[in-house]
Amino acid sequence: MGLTTAQKDILDKAVEALHTRGFHSQYPEHPAPAIYGETADADGKEAFKALRKKNFEELQQEGATSWIGEEHSPYFDAPVGSRYPAFSTEELINRAEKAFHSWRKVSLDDRAAVLIDALDRFSKRFFENAYATMHTTGQGYMMAFQASGPHAADRALEAVAAGYDELSRFPSKATWDKPMGKYNLVVNKEWRAVPKGIGLVIGCSTFPTWNSVPGVFADLITGNSVLVKPHPGAILPMAIVVAELRNALRDAGFDADACQLAVDVPNAPITKELAEHPKVKLVDFTGNSEFGSYLEKLPKAVFTEKTGVNSIILDSVVDIDKVIQNITFSVCLYSGQMCTAPQNFFIPEGGVKTPDGVLSFDEVAQKFADFTNGLIDNPKAGPFVLGAIQNPNTGERAKNAAKELGGKVWLESRTIENPIFATTRTQTPVVIELNSADKDKFATELFGPIALLIKTKNTEESVALARELAEEHGAISCGAYTTDEAMKEHIADQMSLAATPVSFNLTGGIFVNQNAAFSDYHVTGGNPAGNASFTNPGYVNGRFTWVGMKELA
Repeated sequence: MGLTTAQKDILDKAVEALHTRGFHSQYPEHPAPAIYGETADADGKEAFKALRKKNFEELQQEGATSWIGEEHSPYFDAPVGSRYPAFSTEELINRAEKAFHSWRKVSLDDRAAVLIDALDRFSKRFFENAYATMHTTGQGYMMAFQASGPHAADRALEAVAAGYDELSRFPSKATWDKPMGKYNLVVNKEWRAVPKGIGLVIGCSTFPTWNSVPGVFADLITGNSVLVKPHPGAILPMAIVVAELRNALRDAGFDADACQLAVDVPNAPITKELAEHPKVKLVDFTGNSEFGSYLEKLPKAVFTEKTGVNSIILDSVVDIDKVIQNITFSVCLYSGQMCTAPQNFFIPEGGVKTPDGVLSFDEVAQKFADFTNGLIDNPKAGPFVLGAIQNPNTGERAKNAAKELGGKVWLESRTIENPIFATTRTQTPVVIELNSADKDKFATELFGPIALLIKTKNTEESVALARELAEEHGAISCGAYTTDEAMKEHIADQMSLAATPVSFNLTGGIFVNQNAAFSDYHVTGGNPAGNASFTNPGYVNGRFTWVGMKELA
């Protein structure tokens, strides 16, 4: 089989991008008809409609004990209706174990060829997947297309490239020739990269593919079989990916059970049962810290992305309006339901320095509220940037934040109408002022559209608090605005010690929420927000073991 010329070119460019860290994308992020075809969007919408209220049989996972599914669209406030094959844990494990022992013996080039083929197949369903993502997560259309489609595929290819690179780093055979005086001791040596076994990838409800495909493809490129366990509220996007993986495996002559979909419903979860099974050797997880910490204690290789408290540090700026426009967009984007969304905005009580003088705390806060409101009330942007609230509890948290946290409310949370879906579940950001002494109120993640403007003594205290929170509670992102080079270095140094990446002085069309495949390491693995980082070498090296053999020549 092996890699085709086109596949080898894709892989080589992806590996090169890992080393150079510049811009690289295999899958175009713009849903333009000129790129994907004049009817691609309409066809994708119809394909999504065709998947509703029926069994998702294209997985070809035969012998299901039942067909289940309880996904609910936050846009049309009704069940999605798709149903998926359910199996006992033992059946899933037995099939995965059988497939593992054939898949682990497949050559590295053949594994890469299958996975790149699967991504090519998936790319033809980006629009269908976008609508599936919209109506399970509440993401706006553009984000759903990009994050669940091209960006997710790029992250998957990145994992394939990283695995391929690490597995190719050392020779599989060598002759060891040691001079011994009158003779040489010659030994033939061989090394095998032995995969660990069955992997389990546990997905989240807000980014079901972007956060899951790195683990799935990292498991498969390193020779492990994998069980894909989506969040019960967002199954369909990953079901489409798994279907195409199984198609690629099957068409290449391999056991499709090397990748299986494992589903459940909220009142009958199977995640712990799968995670604790002794034959599951690898676990990838995105979700809350409590469950992630439980998984990290299991005696297996575990890769987590958990919750974090993300900060923005305001010190000095060139153009305050461009800064406020940027950070308020970051708050509004998908109603703050992103692991990289900022929550705590540290502002000195003496104000923020600008070329026109110092802008007081209250003036900054008022601009923050005004710009947030301006985006929300823009009929061409607000509803589509905000999207919908995936989980009703997230909306309730934002509605009740002012009462529970206290502090001055600069902007109340409210609902807005979506011009396309009248029943959309919405909740706009609430903006609350707190003081640095209120650490008990802002030291934990308040997931959703909640922005806390925290008055500090000075920028030094802002930095100290941001570092402390990252070290104690975790952080995935940090933004900082300063025109002072010494302060910039201080922030970079302090946040580096807290293993938190910093985005400096972002304005315009780039936001702290965004992480790019092949360039940005998503989560560092160095603070409580998660113990892994995709995609660095450790993310793939932990999935296999080098084992040596030798004999006299």
